[in-house]
Amino acid sequence: MDMSVAALSVAQHQAEAWQEIGLKMLDKAMDTDVEMVEEALQMSSLDPNVGQNIDISV
Repeated sequence: MDMSVAALSVAQHQAEAWQEIGLKMLDKAMDTDVEMVEEALQMSSLDPNVGQNIDISV
């Protein structure tokens, strides 16, 4: 396969552009996940006394 320098340059720039788009989408998805976890933690009312004692019977 014989490609010119110009064609190789265009192909390289397109690949870089798609990679940048993918990274930005991944970054946005990670930000959304962090926001969802923070929201869930704020919504949950955890009782600090839960898990302090263990009842054991044999």
